[in-house]
Amino acid sequence: MEVLRHSATSPRRFVAPVLTLGNFDGVHRGHQTILGRVAEVAHAGGGEAVALTFSPHPVAVLRPDRAPALITALRDKIRLMAATGIDVLVVQHFTPVFAELSAETFIERFVVQRLRATKLVVGHSVSFGHERRGDAALLTALGKRFGFDVEIVGPIRIDGCDVSSSAVRRAIAAGDVSLAAALLGRPHRLGGRVVHGRQRGASIGFPTANVRVRAGMLPPDGVYAVRVQHREASHDGVASIGTNPTFGNAPRTLEAHLFDFDADLYGERVSVSFVERLRGEIMFPSVDALAAQIGRDAEQARTILAARP
Repeated sequence: MEVLRHSATSPRRFVAPVLTLGNFDGVHRGHQTILGRVAEVAHAGGGEAVALTFSPHPVAVLRPDRAPALITALRDKIRLMAATGIDVLVVQHFTPVFAELSAETFIERFVVQRLRATKLVVGHSVSFGHERRGDAALLTALGKRFGFDVEIVGPIRIDGCDVSSSAVRRAIAAGDVSLAAALLGRPHRLGGRVVHGRQRGASIGFPTANVRVRAGMLPPDGVYAVRVQHREASHDGVASIGTNPTFGNAPRTLEAHLFDFDADLYGERVSVSFVERLRGEIMFPSVDALAAQIGRDAEQARTILAARP
């Protein structure tokens, strides 16, 4: 997938482009349906499948105090979108000046004049333009005015829940990583670099990789069954998010103990996929009690992960 930064400056000419637009945070199953449909329509007609997204998130620019926690960092969003069949991803820098464009001006300037879309495929809740005044009805009317087709994709429901980035965020914030996985179509995953910690896990028989996560939404404090990806290999494990209250509290960290693994990961980049929440964070009366519980957590995680190859 080709990635272009800022459609306003790109000299790229597209071949019969079929376009979609949105933030696509999380690239959940609803997004996947839309992106897959864009690829299907574009490739059937010999054209290119193009997606237009925005960075940073518009709310982070317009109302920083209300900005949502991002499910995925931009690098992960790009990786996930590439897997849907999209040919070109345009990442438009979102600024206060850009936000002032009316819905009509945005469509005329970007969709018609610069991207020259022949068709748009969007979700039913699409919004665009100043104060999000553009919607599916306006887009359909503008398509008739400017000569492009519009296809509206209806809502996707999983387990009685409408799939949306907001629904995924609520699930992650509640620690319900199983529901988040159902909505995303995969376990929630965060990437980061392994850094030196205080070696407390190793001192009680459970060495951990201390993962520094700079972007993406951490689930609440607790213990999780996880899979850790390092280069081409995937390793089952158990992870803890929290402040280590048994040791007197510390900065919040993500630490993962990998089963049957003893290689040096310091400085390496890994990703952690959260499969199931086991319990909340607990302050134990002793280090021995903590070690015993971690042993039980590890056995529970092994059982869960063995059932979900």
